[in-house]
Amino acid sequence: MNRRMKAAVYHNVGDVRYEETDIPEIGDGELLVKVGTALTCGTDVKTYKRGHPVLLSSLPTLFGHEYAGTIEEVGNNVEGFEKGMRVVATNSAPCGTCFFCKRGSPNLCPQLKSSLVNGAFAEYIRVPAPVVKWNTHQIPDSLRFREAALTEPLACVVHGIQEADIRLGDTVAIIGAGPIGQMLIMLAKKSGASTVIVSDFAELRRNTAKRAGADIVVDPEAENPIGRVKEETSGYGADVVIEAVGLPTTWEQAVDMTRDAGTTILFGGAASGTKFELDTVRFHYGQLTIKGVFHLTPRHVGQALKLIIAGDIDPDILISHEMPLKRVTEALEMMGAGKSMKVAIKP
Repeated sequence: MNRRMKAAVYHNVGDVRYEETDIPEIGDGELLVKVGTALTCGTDVKTYKRGHPVLLSSLPTLFGHEYAGTIEEVGNNVEGFEKGMRVVATNSAPCGTCFFCKRGSPNLCPQLKSSLVNGAFAEYIRVPAPVVKWNTHQIPDSLRFREAALTEPLACVVHGIQEADIRLGDTVAIIGAGPIGQMLIMLAKKSGASTVIVSDFAELRRNTAKRAGADIVVDPEAENPIGRVKEETSGYGADVVIEAVGLPTTWEQAVDMTRDAGTTILFGGAASGTKFELDTVRFHYGQLTIKGVFHLTPRHVGQALKLIIAGDIDPDILISHEMPLKRVTEALEMMGAGKSMKVAIKP
């Protein structure tokens, strides 16, 4: 007889149900983790509202991927982990041997999709062997689960900030002040930015951005963010601009508010099939650097966890609400409407 648990099950776009399902069975090299806290994220909201190719290919399916908890079962051939250990893990892992892994870009490893973890909005979650090997870490007793669960998104932000190469005294503009944007603000400041300008439509996010360290916040409904960035930089534009929304229009906006010889980081993932336009003359003669930044690497995961343990990230700025598992849909709706930051889901 299969053991049962409560979970949020993704049935289709806009259809997530709180119901009973089987506790996952684990295999060699895997862990079963009792979820302490799971967090909502922007990808969850996008998946809920418009779908996700991986989840849509296997309906109905478990849902959610930012979590921390306690090891309930340990599979064969697992070393370094034992039952009762408090851990955090990411939502995927590389193989370590492919073309991209050998060239220092494990975030582009083809194995990421096959190792993808979903099911954090549940009482238990199965951690696949590659994730156990590369991206699972023990956490200290002093660290709350809700804090540790920030490791995966923060690792992505660490990657983006390192690619941005912010220099002391730089002006940094950030488009989008969701949880990712807030972490970008914090790390941009810690990287030496003297001025951080943030643009977002939601009042809650603009106010939160000030708490996170933003010097100037812009409401794009009330003023042109490109014009405001130019005004604050004597007409030049920002040294570094990071787009954290994922729309072609804001990708173009990010390039337009970057100064000549500046750097634009396209962090937010736009929908498949979309394109954006680029002024080739300005790109060439302005010597612009434009980078797409995707996901994380095991190195970034370790760095992110150290930042959280050291208290360099304020989790109470990033997590605005706490709800029980049965209210996951409400949490996603709130986050999508800009009425909350991350929501901590307690099984």
